[in-house]
Amino acid sequence: MGAHPSPRSPGAGGTPTGVPTAGDPGSGPAGGQSQDGLQAGLKNRHLSMIAIGGVIGAGLFVGSGAGISAAGPGILLSYALTGLLVVLVMRMLGEMAAASPASGSFSAYADRALGRWAGFTIGWLYWFFWSVVLAVEATAAGAILTGWVPAVPQWAWALLVMIVLTGTNLVSVGSFGEFEFWFAGIKVVAIVVFIVVGALAIFGLPPGDHAAGMSNLTGHGGFLPHGPGAILSGMLLVVFSFMGSEIVTLAAGESPNPVQAVRKAVNSVIWRIALFYIGSIAVIVTLLPWNDRAVAKSPYVAVLQSLDIPYAGTVMDVVVLTAVLSCLNSGLYTASRMAFSLGQRGDAPKSFATVNKGGVPAVAIWASVAFGFIATIFSYTSKDTIFQFLLNSSGAVALFVWLVICFSQLRMRRTLERETPERLTVRMWLYPWLTYATIGLIVFVIGYMFYDPDGREQMVLSVVAAVVVLAVGLILDRRRPRERAADESAAKVAGRA
Repeated sequence: MGAHPSPRSPGAGGTPTGVPTAGDPGSGPAGGQSQDGLQAGLKNRHLSMIAIGGVIGAGLFVGSGAGISAAGPGILLSYALTGLLVVLVMRMLGEMAAASPASGSFSAYADRALGRWAGFTIGWLYWFFWSVVLAVEATAAGAILTGWVPAVPQWAWALLVMIVLTGTNLVSVGSFGEFEFWFAGIKVVAIVVFIVVGALAIFGLPPGDHAAGMSNLTGHGGFLPHGPGAILSGMLLVVFSFMGSEIVTLAAGESPNPVQAVRKAVNSVIWRIALFYIGSIAVIVTLLPWNDRAVAKSPYVAVLQSLDIPYAGTVMDVVVLTAVLSCLNSGLYTASRMAFSLGQRGDAPKSFATVNKGGVPAVAIWASVAFGFIATIFSYTSKDTIFQFLLNSSGAVALFVWLVICFSQLRMRRTLERETPERLTVRMWLYPWLTYATIGLIVFVIGYMFYDPDGREQMVLSVVAAVVVLAVGLILDRRRPRERAADESAAKVAGRA
């Protein structure tokens, strides 16, 4: 399974050693179109908001209650440790993406640094993950909208939002960027307002009627009511809510200045995680007892209702719906670009690598939507069997992606330093020691998932899915040299004729 050069279509980027050439998209696309044919239609404000809003998923609003119940106020340490892990991984990914922006991001880098089998495996697993996410988010959006308009069945709402967002992605990358700009903007404003209002209430200023102080952090069983081990259990519950931070590195290739966009996104990831995740969760566990039933059900709504904010439930429904639509929109974009990159590298049907007149990979979009539609149907017809299997078998993909990014950065950094050091405009801190430490932490989390009863099934099924995809990749990789040899032999015969 050693690394070896893989054939690439023109403009796919990278020499056999994995070092970008002077014509790589790293210098920015010319004429409004990147070398791989995708339209460079994302503006700086689009990328800025995608980077900021990319870390705010629907899981933060609706899934954080489970984490708080599992770890109490200690969930802050779970978010901090997971956030640190994301910051380090993003720094590594940013180093590679700034040196060579690519539509396939970490999958393309794994292909170059580790071997074609690695790029194939992680690319298809990532596509699978986001295609399943489409079904999850469409179902969630349908549930919220049905609550508002009960006359329309949930499946009809889910179908409608899928159709609308598929249309925006098919029109142009600019329309995707515009929708995501406003979706992310609403999420950012909502979180900032929540933190400001919560901070005022903590210190006894309006809208609170008395200072909450720190009593809820230390009372009700203490800061770690379930012991230090709950920090790791909390990490398992929150780690997947950070998936999406890497989207900006895929989107950067469709912007006028991809290197600048990547550098800006990587440099801002620390404050984004600290503010949006740790800041908002700190407000929740400070204002309310961690074991409050309302916190477990919907922590953000519980805080707003405790402060007598009118229409708190409706306000949060709007925010959550926005987060869901944002995740659905960006998930469709991400899945299609990964499929496009796989098609470019010969690891998916060639049609996936084609673009329409608007510079959009329409076939890759339709393929991703089709799988999303099938998964959505299963979410209604076989929720506890097939759909649950899809969820569990894609659940640990985030950890696999982060691990592959680490190993790819180890290999690519050496090559870049040796051949094109001027492209290292973003550098991983304390290389290679901090990279090794990050690998160790990820492996530890994976091992703990096998140990933890709640995470074991998800990890086992995810590993099985990874092994199956890897086996397919290795089989195809072994067939390719024979196919190339046969093509060359046929060409020679045709030449003599």
